Amino acid sequence: MTDIGSNAVLSVFVLFCRIGSCLMLMPGFSSDRVPVNVRLFVALSITLALTPLLGPEVQPSFIHASAIELIKLLLSEVLIGILIGFLGRIFFAALETLATSIAMGIGLSSALGAPIDEMEPLPAISTLITLTATVLLFVMDLHWEILHGIVASYQALPVSTGFGAQFGLIQIADCLSKAFFLSLRVSSPFIAFAIIVNLSVGLTNKLTPQIPIFFISAPFIVAGGLFLFYFSFKQFIELFMAGFETWLRTG
Repeated sequence: MTDIGSNAVLSVFVLFCRIGSCLMLMPGFSSDRVPVNVRLFVALSITLALTPLLGPEVQPSFIHASAIELIKLLLSEVLIGILIGFLGRIFFAALETLATSIAMGIGLSSALGAPIDEMEPLPAISTLITLTATVLLFVMDLHWEILHGIVASYQALPVSTGFGAQFGLIQIADCLSKAFFLSLRVSSPFIAFAIIVNLSVGLTNKLTPQIPIFFISAPFIVAGGLFLFYFSFKQFIELFMAGFETWLRTG
């Protein structure tokens, strides 16, 4: 193998460390329903496609590096990729958390559906919301924004600078704040509905303790929650995907 060939192989491997670890956690690409060999093939294909563009940027960082420095470089690239993928995963984890609270608020938390995007069963409402968001990730071509963000990360976090733990923790804290505030904002009608309905049922039960108001009102709470879900789901998912798209574009 010539020196040029070895540098090309190392460039691909260095790029694969960041891209592969990022796609390992990024929503949509990292679904458990996608076979591992397919995910590996996608990550390798994307790496080979981006090598002519990013290869010249990463080669100077390892041309004269020793074996120890090269290992540190590879570990740093893996950590950076995990950080980027984890930031995207936070948004969908926040959506899943608030979707579960929606199911609890409208009385459908006990109706567990088949696990689709996760390994454990979730309430049917939560599964519908998270699966719809995952599908829209590809329908709205946001997976191209993910790839654009990975390419842009080599400008914001060059290979030569390494992984900064403090920077990573700051980014995680900011992303947690944005993700949960966005999910709380889009699910606020259901939270308000749950507070009002449960307060009304509680007051009515106090006024008429002889009547089992809770059991009588359960079907009406579920029906009201489903009507609210039917009329607000379009705006709900649009607002969430718009917020996620804004984060992908601006970082």
